[in-house]
Amino acid sequence: MIASSPPTTSPAAQPSPQEIDISVVLPCLNEEATVASCVTDALSYFERAGLRGEVIVVDNGSTDRSKEEAENAGARVLEERRRGYGAAHLRGFAESRGRYIVMADADATYDLVNLDPLIEPLRNGYDMTVGNRMDNMEPGAMTWSHRVIGTPAITFLLKIFTGSNIGDSQCGLRAFTREALEKMDLRSSGMELASEMVLKAYRRGLKVAEQPIPYAVREGESKLNTIRDGWRHLRFLLLYTPMYLFLIPGALMLVAGLLALTATGGVTIGSLTWQPVFAGGALVIVGTNALMIGMASHMYAASRGLISEDGLTRFYRKYGSLEVFLGLAGLLFLAGAGLDALIFYGWVSGNDLGLNTMGTAALAQSAIIVAANLALGGFLVALIDIE
Repeated sequence: MIASSPPTTSPAAQPSPQEIDISVVLPCLNEEATVASCVTDALSYFERAGLRGEVIVVDNGSTDRSKEEAENAGARVLEERRRGYGAAHLRGFAESRGRYIVMADADATYDLVNLDPLIEPLRNGYDMTVGNRMDNMEPGAMTWSHRVIGTPAITFLLKIFTGSNIGDSQCGLRAFTREALEKMDLRSSGMELASEMVLKAYRRGLKVAEQPIPYAVREGESKLNTIRDGWRHLRFLLLYTPMYLFLIPGALMLVAGLLALTATGGVTIGSLTWQPVFAGGALVIVGTNALMIGMASHMYAASRGLISEDGLTRFYRKYGSLEVFLGLAGLLFLAGAGLDALIFYGWVSGNDLGLNTMGTAALAQSAIIVAANLALGGFLVALIDIE
């Protein structure tokens, strides 16, 4: 559960939960100049559309008159002491009472006068609607680095990791049903909440629509930090995608390492000769470690519902077990010990049996280390997969 401070709300009378059609949630940090207009815009939409709605402003530690401005404009104001874009939104989502929930910003960058493009897809069976700012953006509304590098890069990674077809994964204007909110089980406290929503929506089979929206120049200072927030997005995506963080890199390193271990000769640079077997041993060991950690992470993520059951988890449960890992570890240990025995025999007898001693030693030690990693990793995977 997310720990939050006790709610502080404005005294204005609010409709009962059964009467609320839409809740608009606005996080707020020193938005005195714009928060009131955002609230009145959303309220005007409710009136024009004939809907019962509420506007929730979640103050995240403002030092100006943002709270007073929001209350005077007709919003229900909450105070969230945990700092962060995600923390403020999650508090607002938890306190909201509408059938549909709209998330936006309190900086006047989004058009809250007309929310029909977001709500209509939900009425037609979609679970979430995400806005797309990229083709209808005022000059100067987004920095070049965010428009050309940051947002496209994160959007591209989400397409790879989830199969998403969203073109603007970082748009902060979205709408979703209460059932979708429960299924997504959102947890992020920072800007990465935007990525978490898209990732979980697609992985949990939600129907997601995308609608073009206008995006205006914000008033006041932006709260975004390019490096910090970009890293938080990348960190989140990698942690929720063990296949791309561990398994694929591990498999590539393992294959490269095996090829290097079987290579003959070396690379001579001047008076120095580099033997690929040394790099091969390191790649095999690190690759195996990555595969075992990745397998354990993949099984854990599947058991927690962070990723759906896939071919890898089904393959392991059908063919894999602790005993299989221990068997492979035993065979590799015997192979490595056998190669070491041959090297020792060659040393004491003076007959090297035609072996490349350096390469054989690297192969032997790699086999023994990998055997230990397989055995320990097998216990870890089996422990995580206990039902």
